[in-house]
Amino acid sequence: MTVHFIGAGPGAADLITVRGLKLIEACPVCLYAGSLVPQEVVRAAPAGAKVIDTAPLTLDDIIAEIEAAHAQGQDVARVHSGDPSLYGAIAEQIRRLEALNIPYDITPGVPAFAAAAAALKLELTVPEICQTVILTRTAMKSSSMPEGEELSTLGKSGATLAIHLSVRNIPHIQRELTPLAAYGEDCPAIIAYRVGWEDEAFIHSPLGDLHRAAREAKLTRTALIFVGKALGAKDFIDSKLYDASHVHVLRPKRKAAKAAKAG
Repeated sequence: MTVHFIGAGPGAADLITVRGLKLIEACPVCLYAGSLVPQEVVRAAPAGAKVIDTAPLTLDDIIAEIEAAHAQGQDVARVHSGDPSLYGAIAEQIRRLEALNIPYDITPGVPAFAAAAAALKLELTVPEICQTVILTRTAMKSSSMPEGEELSTLGKSGATLAIHLSVRNIPHIQRELTPLAAYGEDCPAIIAYRVGWEDEAFIHSPLGDLHRAAREAKLTRTALIFVGKALGAKDFIDSKLYDASHVHVLRPKRKAAKAAKAG
C-alpha cells in the first residue's frame, strides 16, 4: 500500500502528468482538494473507488481516511493542485505518515507560475534583465513569514517575483516593493487569476496601480501576482545559448569556419 501525492496542475485537466493520471486511474481511494482540482481529473478514478473532497476536512480527518485505506491494503491517490512541493501542505501529512510507517511517494505537477507564464507567452528570466525567479507569499491569516523573507528583503535581488496567496494583500506588496530601485511604481506587474481554468484572466498593471486594478476586477482569491522588469522587457540581448560565436561541447567550432580563418 502506498499513498501517492500527485500534483494535478493548475486547473486544466490535460495539464496533469501521464504518471499522475495513471496513478489516479489505478487507486481505489482518491483524496483530492476539491476547490482547486478539476472534476475531470478525479473522474479518472476507477469504478467503485472511494473519492473524497478534503476541502472541508481537518488534517486528522485526512490521516484517518489514509489509515483506513492502509488497514485494507488500498493505495491512495492524494491529489493536490499545482505542484505539491509548493504550498501543498504535504510536509505535515508526510510527517504523520512517517510516524505511522505508511509508505508514500510524490508525483510532481505543473505549478501555477509556469502555467501562467506559458499562457502569457513570457520568459521569466530575460538575459541581463533578470536571471532569478523567487516564489513566495505574504502573511495574512496563514502562518507568518520567517525572518529574512520579507518582500523588502527578497526584493533587493531584483528578481522576478511570483507572489502566491496574496491578492488580498496587494497594498502590503506595494509598500514593500515600490521604494526599491529594482521595482518602483512603474514596474510591470500581472495578476494571474484561476490559471488553467475556463475563466482564467490576466490583469496587467504598473505596480503602483495594482491594488486599484484588482479591486476593479473584484479579485479576492485564487490568483498569483508577478512583479518584475522581465515582464515588460523588450530591448535585451540574445542569450548565448544559440549564438553562432558561442562554442560548447555540443556545438564545436565548425570546420568551415576554421578553414576560412586559416585562409
